[in-house]
Amino acid sequence: MNFKILKKLSLLLFALLLINTAAHADELIMVRSTEAFPETMLMLQSLIKQQGYKPSRVQRVDIGLTKSGYKTDKYRVVFFGKADEIKKVSTQLPELIPYLPLKISIFAEDGQTILTTLDPMSFNEMYPDSKLTPVFKQWTKDIHAIFKQIRDNNTN
Repeated sequence: MNFKILKKLSLLLFALLLINTAAHADELIMVRSTEAFPETMLMLQSLIKQQGYKPSRVQRVDIGLTKSGYKTDKYRVVFFGKADEIKKVSTQLPELIPYLPLKISIFAEDGQTILTTLDPMSFNEMYPDSKLTPVFKQWTKDIHAIFKQIRDNNTN
């Protein structure tokens, strides 16, 4: 993995508000798209809605990166979730509030658009006895479905 990607991944972890400083690569779900950033961003938001989630906001991250010397104008974090599930998880495990709503980082690099997020099953590893395993599994399944459709769109 080259240094440029490592720098972006470390910034991504910060953008996702990860508290766990011992994050491992297997805790991330990632996909690359050959589609342009704007098209991939529109597709992402559409697929999030198709999975039954509501995108709550899109945050620009590139402004801070540009001030830090990075040359990018295409870096966003898309926040999304289902209100009832967010409330349920927040009530049962308030420790997870910093991780909610769910987030997908999307950025352009070397002619590709890269999307990455924390695997929600990481929450289950942190709290295996929480009785929220079905919710975490569903979130992971839905994110994989979204990313698969984005990846499959590359071949069209």
